[in-house]
Amino acid sequence: MNKVCILIIEDNNDIRESTSEILELAKYEVLQASNGKQGVELAIKHIPDIILCDIMMPKLDGYGVLHLLNKREDTALIPFIFITAKTDRVEVRKGIEMGADDYLTKPFDDIELLNAIESRLKKKERQASIYSSNLSKMTSLFQASSGLDELRKAFDERKIKFYKKKQVIYYEGDVANAVYLIIAGSIKTTKITESGKEFMTGIYSKEDYFGITSLFTGKEYKETAEVMEDATLCSVPRDVIDQLFYKYPDIAEKFVKILAHNVLAHEEKLLQLAYFSVRKRMAEVLLKLHTKHPHIEGFEISRENLASMAGMAIETVSRILSDFKDENLIDRNAGKITILDTLRLQKIKN
Repeated sequence: MNKVCILIIEDNNDIRESTSEILELAKYEVLQASNGKQGVELAIKHIPDIILCDIMMPKLDGYGVLHLLNKREDTALIPFIFITAKTDRVEVRKGIEMGADDYLTKPFDDIELLNAIESRLKKKERQASIYSSNLSKMTSLFQASSGLDELRKAFDERKIKFYKKKQVIYYEGDVANAVYLIIAGSIKTTKITESGKEFMTGIYSKEDYFGITSLFTGKEYKETAEVMEDATLCSVPRDVIDQLFYKYPDIAEKFVKILAHNVLAHEEKLLQLAYFSVRKRMAEVLLKLHTKHPHIEGFEISRENLASMAGMAIETVSRILSDFKDENLIDRNAGKITILDTLRLQKIKN
């Protein structure tokens, strides 16, 4: 059985050497880098199992290291732990939002270090288990296709990744290098208008795919994807998709059906923006969200997201929600909306 490989990126020689010594005594294989640039190069060359990285470093800081590794398909899912003297809450939040898995605050003792490593390794094992059990969800897309076996092989070594609320998966203009499958949680896709306002183009939830359109229309993502509720995702690399399309026409046909459905949904939204009153538009948005959460009593969504979905001002959203509550169409409590009368919402006049 191969040893677990840990990459330490730290410019302080004493800390780097002492940390390495502890890990080697614990029977881990250790790679060392004295600056961020060297760390990125080693991570790409060796694909370690875990990365420990300082924040304040010459040439390239820890945030830069994490950003560069997150841009690559082969390094994006490596568990990443910051080791830092920074304890400011804002700095911690910044790292977590960028995709860091954990923080170790200097000075840390042997037990803290080893517990953090073991915790990440156990989580990796759970992720692999979750991925294995959830791979069957993909059969709805690849059912009756011999391409499914090929896809399973491609994913044998891949990992599931967890994302926090408001974390960005990719930005509009980033290289479109994967299609994503949602195991849990929800994702929104948005575009920014010329006036600087955010317009929501789609909401995706459990067992939905997103990022497909961008792979068909060019090399860049056409919109920004952001987490609405803490999400668990796995991705299908672009090169795998291309190969499967070439070999298995039935897989391409299924993806085309998804694209066609998305086009119809966008056309319907444009018609609503053009011809529906603000009350009717808000009713349609609430009903759509209700259908995406059929097994729970209510759902949480911010006024900003509702405004983005319905194409109206936040103040208008607040007024209409208050009206709907007064009319006993919905209940609203601490950001949670519960639909009380689906039929009356459907019958709201334009």
